[in-house]
Amino acid sequence: MSETIDRFLPVADVRERHQTLVHAPAGLVFDVAERFELQSIGLVRAIFWLRSKLMRARYEPLRGGLVEGMRALGWQELARTPGRELVMGSATQPWVPDVKFRAIPADDEPGVVKIVWTLEAEPLGPALTRFATETRARATDDGARAKFRMYWRKFRIGIVLIRRLALAAVKKEAERRYRLKLAC
Repeated sequence: MSETIDRFLPVADVRERHQTLVHAPAGLVFDVAERFELQSIGLVRAIFWLRSKLMRARYEPLRGGLVEGMRALGWQELARTPGRELVMGSATQPWVPDVKFRAIPADDEPGVVKIVWTLEAEPLGPALTRFATETRARATDDGARAKFRMYWRKFRIGIVLIRRLALAAVKKEAERRYRLKLAC
């Protein structure tokens, strides 16, 4: 379990952690996760589309790999251990229709939620990895907290489902690539 995320958001209003065992080396798993195209999963595309319809927002699919796409949206890299861990963060108001992400402010700017997430590939053996992702969110004041809680109640199921689907897809792709490597 990552302790790096604690440096950025030790206390959270919401904390979701998901993990799986992957039969592939940690470096390979991490590479697959970083470059994974989230939009390649049909149900994920449908969840993003549904959110846009419910919120009356523009629907714009995430382009490119996961990390590249998140950076393009305004997320910032907070910490990295090459091939093992990445921590990304943003400040935002997820309850507005067209969400804007930006760097986490140094102080507790009112009216926003700070969100931090990880990709973690922990080697348990030469070809066995515990792959995990953790997301934490904390509102900076009571007004933002009330809006975020209402948003979380509506959209939690979709948010958690996206993480579980992505975890399974990364596992499948990393194991596929490792089998191909062994076959060569």
